[in-house]
Amino acid sequence: MDLHGPLKKFFGFNKFKGLQEQVIKSIVERNNTFVIMPTGGGKSLCYQLPALMQEGTAIVVSPLIALMKNQVDAIRGISEHNGVAHVLNSSLNKTEIAQVKEDITNGITKLLYVAPESLIKEEYVLFLRTQKISFVAIDEAHCISEWGHDFRPEYRNLKHIIKAIDDVPVICLTATATEKVQEDILKTLGITDANRFKASFNRPNLFYEVRPKTKEVEKDIIRFVKQRIGKSGIIYCLSRKKVEEVAQILQVNGLNAVPYHAGLDAKTRVRHQDMFLMEDCDIVVATIAFGMGIDKPDVRFVIHHDIPKSLESYYQETGRAGRDDGEGYCLAFYAYKDIEKLEKFMSSKPVAEQEIGHALLQEVVGYAETSMNRRKYLLHYFGEEFDEVNGDGADMDDNSRNPKKKHEAKEDVVKLLTVIKKTLQKYKSKEVVNTLIGKENALLTSHKTHLQPFFGIGKNKSAAYWMALIRQVLVVYFIKKEIEQYGVVKLTDEGRKYIEEPSSFMMTEDHSYSEENDNAIITNAKSSGGVSDVVLVKLLKDLRKKVATKQGVPPFAVFQDPSLDDMALKYPINLEEMSKVHGVGEGKARKFGKDFVALITTYVAENDILRPDDLIVKSTGVNSGLKLYIIQNTDRKLPLDDIAKSKGKEMNDLIKEMEAIIYSGTKLNIDYALDDLLDEDQQEEIHEYFMEAETDSIQEALDEFDGDYDEEELRLMRIKFINEVGN
Repeated sequence: MDLHGPLKKFFGFNKFKGLQEQVIKSIVERNNTFVIMPTGGGKSLCYQLPALMQEGTAIVVSPLIALMKNQVDAIRGISEHNGVAHVLNSSLNKTEIAQVKEDITNGITKLLYVAPESLIKEEYVLFLRTQKISFVAIDEAHCISEWGHDFRPEYRNLKHIIKAIDDVPVICLTATATEKVQEDILKTLGITDANRFKASFNRPNLFYEVRPKTKEVEKDIIRFVKQRIGKSGIIYCLSRKKVEEVAQILQVNGLNAVPYHAGLDAKTRVRHQDMFLMEDCDIVVATIAFGMGIDKPDVRFVIHHDIPKSLESYYQETGRAGRDDGEGYCLAFYAYKDIEKLEKFMSSKPVAEQEIGHALLQEVVGYAETSMNRRKYLLHYFGEEFDEVNGDGADMDDNSRNPKKKHEAKEDVVKLLTVIKKTLQKYKSKEVVNTLIGKENALLTSHKTHLQPFFGIGKNKSAAYWMALIRQVLVVYFIKKEIEQYGVVKLTDEGRKYIEEPSSFMMTEDHSYSEENDNAIITNAKSSGGVSDVVLVKLLKDLRKKVATKQGVPPFAVFQDPSLDDMALKYPINLEEMSKVHGVGEGKARKFGKDFVALITTYVAENDILRPDDLIVKSTGVNSGLKLYIIQNTDRKLPLDDIAKSKGKEMNDLIKEMEAIIYSGTKLNIDYALDDLLDEDQQEEIHEYFMEAETDSIQEALDEFDGDYDEEELRLMRIKFINEVGN
C-alpha cells in the first residue's frame, strides 16, 4: 500500500521520518501497535495520518489539555473543516459537546482527543458505542505503568473502557520506557500481541554542548541568547527562585522572556505558555513543570542553567528543541557543586531511593565530564549503538568539534580491571579508585583490601584520572554497573578477555573546562541545500503572525519554519506551487496560502529590493581610546562635565558614549555623579520603574514621570541600572 500520496496530500511531506511508515502500515492493517519514539521523532503523525485516511473517528487518549489543544489546532490547519478534530474534556460547555457529537455522527470528525478522566464517563461511552470508531491511540502511554515516571491511575482502566466501546485496534505511544515499563503497559492493556516498534533515539539535528558553570553564568546565557535574537528558546532551572531571577535578568537586558513554574497561579502559567506559543515572547525560563504540554516545533535552543537529576530528564528536555528538523542547540552549564547540592537534597529520602538517585546522578556526571562523542554517550545510555565517525549527526557536539588530547592507557586499563577482579567485584567505583590510589577507609579495611599487594598500584595518578578512566571503560562495555546492588562495578566477558589479551586503549583527557567555547555555534543544522532569502523570510514570519492572531492559533499551526524557508527558496506564486512547498499539503495551501502567495508575488515583482536597514548590524561606534579614557576617569570619580569638556564634547555626546560602553557589557560606575543629582528615594523610584518597565525607552519614562525628572537624569539612571542589573 502506498502511503506517500496521503502523506503529501494531508501534510505536504515527501517522505516519512524513521519508522513512521511501518507504524502507519501496522495501524491501517488493523494490528495492535506499540511505539517507542523519542520526543520530536514524529509520534503524532503515526496516528494522525491513518485517522485521516480511514473511515470513522479515531479516539486519542492524552493526559494533557494543553497538548490536545495544540494538536487539534495543527490538524484543523490542514483541513478546510474545523470539525476534522475535536477535544472532549471538562473544559467544554453543553453546546460545544453537542457540536462535537454532531460532527462525529456526520462522519466529519477524524480525530477525537479525550482525557482518560472524560473517557470513563458513561454518557460518552454510550454515545461512542453507537459510532464508527477506526482505532484508539494512547499517547504518553508510560502513564499506564506504575513504574513509569508519570503514573496516572485512570490509565489503568482503559482496557475495559476500550472493550466497552468497540473491539478496535489499539496503538500506544511513548517517548521513553524501560523494558519493565513496556511489559507493564502491554499487559495492562491486554495487547501483548502488539507489533512493537522502537525508533532510534538519535536526533541528528541537535547540537550538544556542556560548558563550565561559573559565577558569570547569567552573563554567558545573555551572550548566547543575544546571538539568537528572535529565536525561541527554553531555559531550565531547578528552583522557582532561580527561574524568577534569570527571567528578570533577561528582561532587563532587553530580552523577551517570561517565567514559568508551579508557584505561579494557573492563569499566569497559561498566559505565559500561550505567549510562547503565539510568539509574543521568545524565551521561557522554567522549572521542569514546563514542556510536557508544549508541542512547539521551532524551539531553537534549550539551555540548562542547572544540570538535571537524570539523563532521562535531560534527553526529554533537550528533545523539545528542533522538532521541525531545523537547528536545535542544547547547552548545559555544569559545575560539580550542583551535583553535591542535589545529593544533599536526597539525603532525607529512604535509602533505596537515595541509591537510585545517586546512580542516576553518576550518569549525568559521566555525560557532563565525558570527552567522548556526547551523542554516542547519550545513545549508549538508552541501549543504542552509535557510529561516531559516520553516524547521522556525528560531529554535532562540542567534543567532536574540539577533540581533546588522547594518550595510550593500555597498562592503566589492565590495572583497573585487575583490581576489580581481585577485589571480587564487590566495590562501587569510589572504592575501586580508593584501592588503586591506596586510600584506606572503613569498608576497605573491613575486607582487608588494604593488606593486598595490589593496594595502591595506581597511586602515581589522581583519583579524578581513575574516575575518568572508569567512565570510558564503562562505555566500551569492559565493565558494567550492577543494578541489583546499585552501582557495584562488575567485569563483562569483554573485560575479562581484555585482561588476558590487552590491546591499545586511547584514553581521552578530560576537558580542563577553562577556555570559553564559542566556536561551536552552529547555524541551521539541516538546510535544503540552498540559502533562503532572509528578507522574504522575515516578511513571511510577520504575515504568519498576523494570520495566526486572526485565526486564534499559534503561528506554527499556520506554517512551520522549514516551510517558510522553503517558500523563500522556491518563491511560489500560486496555490498549486504553494502545495509543493515542504510541509504544505493541498488543504493547508487552500486554507492559508492565499495571503502568502500574494505577498510573494508582489515581492518577486519588485525583486530589485535592497536589504532593509534593520537587518544591518550597527556597530557601537565606541572609539577604544575614548572608551578607556571614560572608564578610567569615572573610576577616579571625576565630574562628568569635566570629562566631557576635556574631550571637547557636549554632555549629551558623553552620555551616548557611556551608553555604548554599558550596552556592550562593560561595567561603568557613575554612582558618585548621580548622588550629586538625585537623593536616595528618587534613585530608588527610577530604579523600580526600570525594573517593572516593558522597555527601556527614555521617552516612555519621561511620560511616566511627567516632568519629575529630565532626560539627562533618566539616561544616567538607566546607565546605573544596567550597570547593576544587566552587566
